[in-house]
Amino acid sequence: MTSKGAAIAAANALTTRWAREHTGTDDTVFSAVAVWPLLALLAAGAHGPARAELADAVGLRPEEAPAGARALLSHVHALPGVHTAAGLWTRRTLELRPDWSAQLPPGTHGVLTDDPAQDREALDAWASQHTDGLITSMPVTPNGETRLVLAAAQTVRTRWLRPFQEGAAQPESGPWAGRELVALHRRTTLLDRVAVAHTGHGPLTVLKVLGDTGVDVHLILGATDLTGSQVLTSGLDVLARRCPAVAGDRLPDGAAGPGLTVGHVRSTSRDPQLDVTATPFGLRSEHDLLASARLFGLETATDSRTGHFDGISPDPLALGSARQAATATFTELGFRAVSVTALEVAAGGLPPRPRYSVRRVEATFDRPFGFLAVHRTSRLVLTAGWVAEPVPLPPWHESEWQGGHGPRSSS
Repeated sequence: MTSKGAAIAAANALTTRWAREHTGTDDTVFSAVAVWPLLALLAAGAHGPARAELADAVGLRPEEAPAGARALLSHVHALPGVHTAAGLWTRRTLELRPDWSAQLPPGTHGVLTDDPAQDREALDAWASQHTDGLITSMPVTPNGETRLVLAAAQTVRTRWLRPFQEGAAQPESGPWAGRELVALHRRTTLLDRVAVAHTGHGPLTVLKVLGDTGVDVHLILGATDLTGSQVLTSGLDVLARRCPAVAGDRLPDGAAGPGLTVGHVRSTSRDPQLDVTATPFGLRSEHDLLASARLFGLETATDSRTGHFDGISPDPLALGSARQAATATFTELGFRAVSVTALEVAAGGLPPRPRYSVRRVEATFDRPFGFLAVHRTSRLVLTAGWVAEPVPLPPWHESEWQGGHGPRSSS
């Protein structure tokens, strides 16, 4: 397997493990692909138990990890609609091992001063620059003890090949029952855009919303009693083709899957119909990676009583903080997601009369659901998340509503 292939597989594996951590019911959005290269670079410079823990989290041997990091960053950056950047800032007095620093992407090395406020301003400017101003501050704060900051930024933008129409909905059952919500509606003739997979957690409905940049968003709906973690990990199993799936054009009539019904309706056209109703979302999350230090291979690396990165610098270094800020927005026109990860070391008129009976599949996402932003060709998961709360219908009439779903925060 090439460095790129190995890195994609390893980054998706980290996405799956991170998804298992989301056992609550809150909104969340996260990007493992924006963390993995940083862990890979740390693994290459670590020694002792920290090296073994990081290698386990990265899924590659430390000697192979830097090439994987460069290959993944290069692959993602080359995707249409996706921008990535990596940055390294060190104290002037910190001696870096040339073998380690040479493995970083070119043009990534900056300098930390003795003025934390000035450093903070520079780091915040970098975060804002590489996220189109959507994230205005670096998720870690340098201080007098900071010797090194390693960061990655990612922006994903795609427009739907077929836009949705905005309207209103009021679910009849489930956690959102009786609430007046903003809804997105769309009809296509391509029934295979939706499928029902048979997973370890029961049937799962997966809808692919195709973007014009080769990045698609998969909306994932499971049984009502499943957690966000179970739905997301099942969706990732489907993406990895570990679970059999039946496309919409081959589903039996009736309740074919979660939120999915199949039947026949009268139509003026011979074409089948896939009717989708979903809710827009705007999410914002901040993650303290050290709260799940074992997941990211960072348990030993935070022990400040000794150094853990002899391959980075002869000076003793320990990890002080590791955080990610991420947002995701899904509207009638498209999808946008951004993240910054930092490791601090320290639809008129009267319709014609229907003539045909056609197959109709209805997919309704009117209760909590998961999503994956996926590069269509490589199947790399760029962003993942869980939508626990819908966008409520504003107090005025829905025809006056102009959108503008700003991200709502979650921790």
